[in-house]
This record gives sequence, structure tokens and C-alpha cells, in this order.
Amino acid sequence: MSTASSPPPRPQALPRSAYRVFRPIGTRWSDNDIYGHVNNVVYYSWFDTAVNAHLIEQGALDIHGGEVIGLVIETQCNYFAPLAFPQTVWAGLRVAHLGSSSVRYEVGLFADGEETAAACGHFVHVYVNRETRRPVPLPDILKKTLETLR
Repeated sequence: MSTASSPPPRPQALPRSAYRVFRPIGTRWSDNDIYGHVNNVVYYSWFDTAVNAHLIEQGALDIHGGEVIGLVIETQCNYFAPLAFPQTVWAGLRVAHLGSSSVRYEVGLFADGEETAAACGHFVHVYVNRETRRPVPLPDILKKTLETLR
């Protein structure tokens, strides 16, 4: 006997108020694709930029010499409205889950002046020892910085 199940809820664009910090990102001519809007692969680059720039600025991540680095193990994005060059995009950032060695970041991408996200996505970092690539507990300064984004 089969049972019908409901489809999952449709993703919704989130407002600016759903995010803790924001970073401006300038679009480039090369970000646009043949269809006249920013290509989907660029959005993932913006996610990385928003998260890592914030961590570096807060002194929580040393990308060149730190013993601990974050590796992306999962990523996803939902698109609600197009973005295109020449626009300034605002990346809103928050932490949805903070584990002992992993973090789920959520990022909203907003056209300049818009209150609703053009795209919402997430990615999960697992923090590992740079040499062994084995998971390690989040360093205290990283944990402290991430707590402010929850």
C-alpha cells in the first residue's frame, strides 16, 4: 500500500532582519552570463567571501599559517530574484548550527536597497587540522566569533 506524501515546503526569501552582519560585494562584468544576470556559480564564491572575510577580520581565521582550517562539506542555494552587473550585492551572514568541529553558515544575498533576499543559501564547514585533515574542536576565538552570528 502506498501513501501519498506532501511535497516539502517551498523555500522562501528571507528579510534582512534574519541576518546578523552584512558585507558589500561589488559585481564584476565577468559575473554576468549570456542571459544577462549573475551566473549561479558566482553565488557560491560570494558565500565563501562573506564567511571567510568576516572570520579573518575578527581574527578568528588565519588562512596562511593557522593550524585549523575549514573545509566545505555541504552547500546549497535557492534563487528568488536575479542579480546583475553593475550592482552592489549585500551578503547577510548568520550561524544556524554550531557543533564541536562544524558550523552551518547561512547567507542571504541582497540587491542594494532591497529588504528581501535575491538568494538564500548555506554551507557547512568542518574545521580540521591543516596537516592531518582530521576534524578538531573549534578554537576558542573562532567559537566566540561564531556565537555572535547565532
